[in-house]
Amino acid sequence: MESFDELLKKAEAAHGHLCAGQILGVRMALLGLKRLGIADPLGMDRKRLVTYVEIDRCATDAIGLVTGCRLGKRALKFRDWGKMAATFVDLATGRGVRIVARDDSRELASQLYPHIESKSRQQMLAYRELTDEQLFREEWVRVNLEAAEMPGTKGERFICPQCGEGVNFGRFVEVEGQRLCLSCARPELRYWEPEDRE
Repeated sequence: MESFDELLKKAEAAHGHLCAGQILGVRMALLGLKRLGIADPLGMDRKRLVTYVEIDRCATDAIGLVTGCRLGKRALKFRDWGKMAATFVDLATGRGVRIVARDDSRELASQLYPHIESKSRQQMLAYRELTDEQLFREEWVRVNLEAAEMPGTKGERFICPQCGEGVNFGRFVEVEGQRLCLSCARPELRYWEPEDRE
């Protein structure tokens, strides 16, 4: 495993800048790996880990970089809960550890560096120095990862009869005896709307 500083450099390069969120993400991922006893997430242990992230912010990029978990590999799972939290699951044992960034660490940062005006700079410095206990809350958890959610699983594919688009992994809803993709079955949940062209 690379050093903390080496991982920060890689996180900065991959993300485009270094910020407090990147530092938290690297530290959070390192702590999760340590708790699970996964020493080589990019090598020998690369198929042992699934990570759930609960926010789409800077820390998520750093977590993916350190753990090697990626959306495209189905090893990184996103839950849009707006929390600076991640759950690291060891597929070999079924155990997981959920790690949440403590909100009071921001106050600790301002106490450590009151002479620095920038809150962001205070946090960047402090998040390198604070202990894991000062930065994070941890709990052991169990995650029910269904077979269809496992990395590498091939899923059933069908063509939605309404829009004609292909759908994977059973992401359909049965409506009046007909399978429809989620966006056709529940248009109110779409993140997009067709543009009217007259």
